[in-house]
Amino acid sequence: MDELRYRVARAESEYDSVRKDARTAYAIWLFLGVFGGHRFYLGDTGRSIAMLFTLGGLGVWTLADVFFVGHRVRTVNDRRRAAIMARYGIVDA
Repeated sequence: MDELRYRVARAESEYDSVRKDARTAYAIWLFLGVFGGHRFYLGDTGRSIAMLFTLGGLGVWTLADVFFVGHRVRTVNDRRRAAIMARYGIVDA
């Protein structure tokens, strides 16, 4: 039982070190959104580069992203947490 608690604590600690923060993503969107900065932060390299070279789809993608950044942060965090838990052999419900 102690080993399981130790693995869970290690996994949670690793997750805490890689999780993304929605407030940070929105702040980056506010200042660097037209260049895709928030997408780079979230690891969406392809979309980031597209936004960089089109100035956020001439601002259209940037404005639309205000509605999607929070959801994208949750999705990225969920995937990272699931991968970390699986690596430690922990079934996450």
